[in-house]
Amino acid sequence: MRVDRFEDLEVWQEARELSRSIFAVTSREPFSKDFRFRDQIRASIGSSMDCIAEGFERDGTKEFTQLLSIAKGSCGETRSQLYRALDFRYIEQSEFDELLRRALQLSRKISALMNYLKHSNLRGTKFP
Repeated sequence: MRVDRFEDLEVWQEARELSRSIFAVTSREPFSKDFRFRDQIRASIGSSMDCIAEGFERDGTKEFTQLLSIAKGSCGETRSQLYRALDFRYIEQSEFDELLRRALQLSRKISALMNYLKHSNLRGTKFP
């Protein structure tokens, strides 16, 4: 199946959904009052989503893989911040468990896409 738009990538869609969920939990007090932390966790998950899109749009497999690596790192940052949010009692254990599960799933899917690109004959339009 050929993918022509980053919006069609399942991995980007999952990053978008996780971003929405992170935004929702960070909009509630007391999380919403911790401006720096709130903005940091929103930025890290946003970075995952945006790096997937940017890498796809670069039209080169190596660049895409590099930006997927950054997206995976940002997803790891989000997971670390979720632990802090739990420790600060900004989120409940059940919310933490669900968000962590989804972040781990996203990380695995980013890795799988990187591995697929590494072993495929796809080279993008930049370097046919």
